[in-house]
Amino acid sequence: MEKIISKNPLARHNYTIDDTIEAGIVLSGTEIKSIRSGKVNLKDSYAAIKNGELYIYNLHISPYEFGNIYNKDPLRDRKLLVTRREINKLIGLIKQKGYSLVPISMYFKGNFVKVEIGIGKGKKLYDKRRDIAKKDAEMRMRKNVDR
Repeated sequence: MEKIISKNPLARHNYTIDDTIEAGIVLSGTEIKSIRSGKVNLKDSYAAIKNGELYIYNLHISPYEFGNIYNKDPLRDRKLLVTRREINKLIGLIKQKGYSLVPISMYFKGNFVKVEIGIGKGKKLYDKRRDIAKKDAEMRMRKNVDR
C-alpha cells in the first residue's frame, strides 16, 4: 500500500512525461521523522546524474523540531537508489534526446520512502495553453452532463 507524502504540482504542467521510474532515497533519521509529519516540498526539485549516480537536488525537507544537532541541511543533495541498468538508460536518454529528470511524487511503500521520477521534455508555452484549454473544455462538458 502506498501513502503519498508529497506531489510536485508543476511537474506535469511544465513537462511532457514519457516514462517514470521508482527510486529509493538515502535519508537520515531526523529527515524520516520530518517526512512522516509531512514537511516536504518537491516544487523546485530536480534530478540529475553525477559521477554515475542519480541525485535529487533542491528537495526541501524541513528540519525536525526535536532533532537538535542531528538535523541536516534542508536543501542538501540526496542520493537516489536505482539499478545500474536504469542509470545507463537515463544517461542515454538525457544525452541523445534532451530529456529531463523531474521528481513527480514522494510516497511511502511499506516502511520505505520512494520517489517517482518522471522522464520527459519541457513543454513550450503553446503546449501549456493547449492543455489548459483542453482541461477547461472537459470541465465544462462534465458540468453540462451533470445537469
